Amino acid sequence: MTLVFAFLIGFFAGLRSLTAPAATGWAVRLGWLRLEGPLSFIGSVPAIIILTLLAIAELVVDKLPGTSKRTAAPGLIGRILTGGLTGACVAVGGSQSPLIGAAFGVLGGVAGAFFGYQVRLRVVKSLGIRDLYVALVEDVVAIAGCLWIVSRT
Repeated sequence: MTLVFAFLIGFFAGLRSLTAPAATGWAVRLGWLRLEGPLSFIGSVPAIIILTLLAIAELVVDKLPGTSKRTAAPGLIGRILTGGLTGACVAVGGSQSPLIGAAFGVLGGVAGAFFGYQVRLRVVKSLGIRDLYVALVEDVVAIAGCLWIVSRT
């Protein structure tokens, strides 16, 4: 089950790249996710502050009209990196290999980026509603999903 969670945290990183590491950092800090070694740094106070501020900024920037697609190179690379990092953290927290967890997180990040983009695009077109409303629902899904994963590991 741990590797499924590693994939899923990566998937949610594919929706909102910085929400997954912020949630993971908070989970480590609150003792929900037990990490030792280099990965435990994600739960340090400086890391949590920075990741939380960046995640909030991402939630705002995502709604701006000039924001590039998550499937474009910069956004996709960020999702691959944060999916891999958080997948490794979840795997280690579940006594699995960090490399295998990172691989599952990367796959989840790519899947989440493309799936999330396509769903958002199709929902906006089919329902004829503003992109903002779908983006807000996507925010809730990403935040709730990340919190659910890190509280179960």
